[in-house]
Amino acid sequence: MKIDFRVILIAVLACHLQAQLPSATTAKIDAIAAQVLADTGAPSASIAVVKDGKIAHLQAYGKARLEPAAAARPEMRYSIGSVSKQFMAGAILLLVQDGKLSLDDRVGRYLPDLTRANEITIRQLLSHTSGYQDYYPLDYVAPFMLKPVTADGILDIWAKKPLDFDPGTRWQYSNTNFVAAGRIVEKVSGMPLMAFLEARILGPLGMSSAIDLAEKSMAPSDAAGYTRFALGPPRPAPPEGRGWLFAAGELAMTAHDLALWDISLIEHKLLNAASMDTMITSTRLKNGAPTGYGLGIGVRDDGGHPRLSHGGAVSGFVSENTVWPDARAAVVVFSNMDGSNATNAITNQIAPLLMAEVQDPQAEQELEQARRIFSDLQQGKIDRRLLTSDADSYFTPQVLSDAEASLKPLGAPQNFRQLSVELRGGMTYRHFEIRLKDKALHLSTFTTPDGKLAQYLIQ
Repeated sequence: MKIDFRVILIAVLACHLQAQLPSATTAKIDAIAAQVLADTGAPSASIAVVKDGKIAHLQAYGKARLEPAAAARPEMRYSIGSVSKQFMAGAILLLVQDGKLSLDDRVGRYLPDLTRANEITIRQLLSHTSGYQDYYPLDYVAPFMLKPVTADGILDIWAKKPLDFDPGTRWQYSNTNFVAAGRIVEKVSGMPLMAFLEARILGPLGMSSAIDLAEKSMAPSDAAGYTRFALGPPRPAPPEGRGWLFAAGELAMTAHDLALWDISLIEHKLLNAASMDTMITSTRLKNGAPTGYGLGIGVRDDGGHPRLSHGGAVSGFVSENTVWPDARAAVVVFSNMDGSNATNAITNQIAPLLMAEVQDPQAEQELEQARRIFSDLQQGKIDRRLLTSDADSYFTPQVLSDAEASLKPLGAPQNFRQLSVELRGGMTYRHFEIRLKDKALHLSTFTTPDGKLAQYLIQ
């Protein structure tokens, strides 16, 4: 019997690494995934969460295949679609580090037959500011895309048309840009693109599950892709013909392996600090306007943390990859139904949980203390050892009497949760919601650096 060591490794990692997230957080992630799959009708989701630069949660939910039915498992591959563009940008930046090309090299140096190639830079290809028209703007596989194609065949049609705009004057998403960039990697390195990716990125990072969909089909042991028409049932999605995803969306892999790439970005394992800064800096147009897009990845602020994100959508699959490099955190979500917002919905609900863990490691402890104080106030008392001198003065006998008279009849809270945390006045401000049988109360607290409460105010 042949042993699949990839399955064993993933299982061992899943058992070992999930302990890094509190059980309450993993339970919330499980509930989020189940609810989103129910709401969207997507058959499955595969999720990896990175915390403190390590994979902390790895799980798959739902059905990876419907007929015959097969449960989704973390070791299954999903197509990552345009998330592949990060790897394409990484490949170019590695060649820059090698001194073999520059981001400001003109495309004409490598692909002289393309439209206005001597006016367009490699940087403009990777930032979607070149003006080349997108060859894959539709959200379904057009009949011509069922037939195989070569990268040069794509460029011969779409990159030899008149530009949609002058280089650097607009931002317009275009897969054609990355096909051109992929051919440049091949010309400069003297290697097929996938061979270069395996030698310089996938192999060194241990991303053993990654395959090239431009050359190889998904296996029966991987997730199957589905589509739906209006609100109809999921139907098998026809894959793009060979070659159509070259450099722009060609990779399939496990969520675990994409998380390894995210960790490499956090740790600068392959890309040095200068390359990373270049990759995640929002490109500006010639008029100075920011695009919100770096090189192969979207860039925006998220509560004071840079948030790097990119989605992917190809026939049968959607993906979302989000990294907070300074917080050393990331969320990877795959799903096997095209046109679904399942990956976005799951990511957007996991993100606050994860960032709360990153930004507020005392959250659980503070929540438990807030509950205890509320219970004490219902009895007309408070532990003054927890208070600053100002807060101690605030809790007069009258305040305690009013608290007991008004709060005790409400009974025990049915739900007590922290809504937000931030810094104010040199202290940590927390906002809680307290749900009781007949009403909801809001609690605000201020905690000093030495752990004392300067405020515990119920409204």
